[in-house]
Amino acid sequence: MHIQFSQTRPQTARLLAYVVDKGKLPESLERALVEGAAAARFKGNAGQLFEGFAERDGAIVRIALVGAGDKGDDARAINLEKAGAALAGKYQSSGETELVLEVADSNHSAAELASVLTGLRLRNWRYDIYRTRMKDEQKVTLETATVVGAPKAAEAAWAEAAHVVAGVEFARELVTEPANIIYPESFVDRCRARFEGTGAHLVVLDEAAMEKLGMGSLLGVGLGSERESRILAIVWNGGNPGDKPTAFVGKGVTFDTGGISIKPGPGMWDMKWDMGGAGAVAGAMLALVGRKAKANVVGIMGLVENMPDGKAQRPGDVVTSMSGQTIEVLNTDAEGRLVLADALHWAQEEFQPARVIDFATLTGAMIIALGNEHGGMFSNDDTLANQLLEAGLATGDKLWRMPLGAAYDKLIDSPIADMKNIGDKGAGSITAAQFLQRFIADGTPWAHCDIAGTVWSDKPGQTWGKGATGYGVRLMDRLIADTVES
Repeated sequence: MHIQFSQTRPQTARLLAYVVDKGKLPESLERALVEGAAAARFKGNAGQLFEGFAERDGAIVRIALVGAGDKGDDARAINLEKAGAALAGKYQSSGETELVLEVADSNHSAAELASVLTGLRLRNWRYDIYRTRMKDEQKVTLETATVVGAPKAAEAAWAEAAHVVAGVEFARELVTEPANIIYPESFVDRCRARFEGTGAHLVVLDEAAMEKLGMGSLLGVGLGSERESRILAIVWNGGNPGDKPTAFVGKGVTFDTGGISIKPGPGMWDMKWDMGGAGAVAGAMLALVGRKAKANVVGIMGLVENMPDGKAQRPGDVVTSMSGQTIEVLNTDAEGRLVLADALHWAQEEFQPARVIDFATLTGAMIIALGNEHGGMFSNDDTLANQLLEAGLATGDKLWRMPLGAAYDKLIDSPIADMKNIGDKGAGSITAAQFLQRFIADGTPWAHCDIAGTVWSDKPGQTWGKGATGYGVRLMDRLIADTVES
C-alpha cells in the first residue's frame, strides 16, 4: 500500500475516513451521520467502525468513522493501530482503490497518526502471488491511502515508521513463501537483494566453512536434505565505533519434517514457517538498517532443512558442536536447538556482542503453555528480561517470562555425552531453553524467545490477516530504540 500526504482532498475521493477518539465525533460531520452513528451505538471504542454516506461537493461519498478509544489509555498506540487496521480490514477488498484519511480537524499528534498508518498498512498486507483464479470481489483493491491536512511532522513520523512496517512485511513474505521457494540458499539470496545498497554488510558461511569451524550440531540437522545449510549474518554498524553490538539470532529451519523422528502427516505443511525466528531477525534488521538506527546490531540466522534420508542423522547419534560440547541426539525433531547451539556460539566468538537474544519457533510445548497470545521468554539477566517485556507491551509483540534453573538443567544430562537434546516428560520448553543456555558464555546477558505460537495465525488478528504475523520484528526494533538509541 502506498501512503501519501496532501493538504487538499483529492477530487476523485470516494471513501473518506475519520479517526475518532471515544465520545468525540468530528464537529463538521453531517447530522445524518451523527444520528446514524448514535443509532448504531458507535462510541469510538478502539477498532469500532461505523459506515455511512453523505453528499460532499455534489457527489455521494462513503464515510467511515473508526474508533481510537480513550485519549489517555495506556495502550494508546496499540488502539490507534487497531483503528487503522479496522479500516484496512473493512475496505481491503471492497472495490475502493483509495482511502482518504481526513485529519485536519483532529487533535492527533504526528506519532499518533503514524500509529494509525502502521495499523492500516500492516493489516492491508496480503501475499497473493500464487493465487491466479480469485474472483474480483476476493482481490485486494485498496492500493493508496491519502492523509489530508496532517502537519509536516506527521510525514517525518510516518517515514520512520514505514521502515519498521517494511521489516514486518519482509518477515511475513519469508515466512509465507513455500519451502520449495525459500530454502537456505534462496533465503540468503532474497536477503542479498533486499539489503543491497542499504549500508549493511552480509556474511555467509557455506557448509565447507561451517565444517571447518566444527559446527557439527547445525550441520547434522541438514544431513538428510539436498539443500545445503547456511549461516547468514547481517551486520549494521550505525552506533559508536567500538561499541559492542547487540546480537539477534534466529532459528531458520526452512522446512521441518522432523527428520528420522518424522512428524505426523496432517499439519506438516505448516512447517514451512519453522524459520519464523530467522524471518523475524531478517525483518528486524531491514527495519533497523532502513531507518538508520544509531546502534551496532548483528542479525545471525542458522538456515537448514530437516529431511529424512539415507544420510540423515539418527536418534542416538552423538554430534560435536562448535563449542566442543557433545550432544546425544535422542530426537531429530528437536532440531532447532541443535541449529541455535552453533549459531549462538559463532555469534559470540565472531562478534563479541554485549548481549544476545534468540528467536525461535522452538517447541510445541510453548503453544500448550501460552497459546497464541504471548511468546515465551527465558533469560539469565533481569534487566534484559524487563526490557524485552516492556518492548513487547509497547508493540503488541507480547512476551511472558518463563523460569530457568539448575533442577531443570539436570533433565538434559546424558549418560554418554555432555547433554541430550530432549529432556524427560514435562517442561519441554524449559529444557529446550536450558539446552541453549549451555552455549552462552559466562557473563553474557542472554534471552531466548520461543515464538512457536505467534509467528503464524489461523485467523485474522489485530494488524494481520490469516497467515504470517511478522511477530518479533517490532519487538527487536523497539528494544534497540529504547535501550541503545535512547
